Amino acid sequence: MKALITRKIGMTSITAEDGGVAAVTLLSASDNVVTQLKNTESDGYQAVQLGFEESKKLSKSLLGHLKPAKMNAKVTREIRVDEIPEELKVGEKISADLFSVGDKVDAVGTSKGKGFAGTIKRHNFHRGRKTHGGRSYRRPGSIGSMYPQKIFKGKKMSGHMGDERVTVKNLNIALVDNENNVIGVYGAIPGPKKGVVVLKGTA
Repeated sequence: MKALITRKIGMTSITAEDGGVAAVTLLSASDNVVTQLKNTESDGYQAVQLGFEESKKLSKSLLGHLKPAKMNAKVTREIRVDEIPEELKVGEKISADLFSVGDKVDAVGTSKGKGFAGTIKRHNFHRGRKTHGGRSYRRPGSIGSMYPQKIFKGKKMSGHMGDERVTVKNLNIALVDNENNVIGVYGAIPGPKKGVVVLKGTA
């Protein structure tokens, strides 16, 4: 199982082997702790729950849940697996050296929230003409005809944009700094600075 909860630091650029400049996203990858192991018999599926960073304020139920792992995790994430490694135990620490340069990973994060957005910004609609009597510049235009006298769910319209789970697949690890607990990934990763990102090895 290759998975790690990280926090986005920001972006920079490095010189690649071919001499070109490549964009890299830096992630803070302090130690993760295994907080729970789920199996088919008791839970109906197999998964590993990881905890990340320490919190001073947790509810009693969470404190009880995290007691076997001996940490008060601020962030927890569950990673589904086909098979749980035998050597993996609750309370075990997983660090940045789990990954190495050249590994392919999937990055899962929450995209930046953009608030209420119109159809041009949200769905890349064309604007209306600004000449020859055109009065409709940024309106969505017709959203239905006489039949079926209603709007189908999922119709592309104005509304809340961003702030949703996004997965970017097949990214390459550019650098791993075990001393400073930093992982660099080629390309962009969803979310703002300080956003939580889950790195998973590609299947």
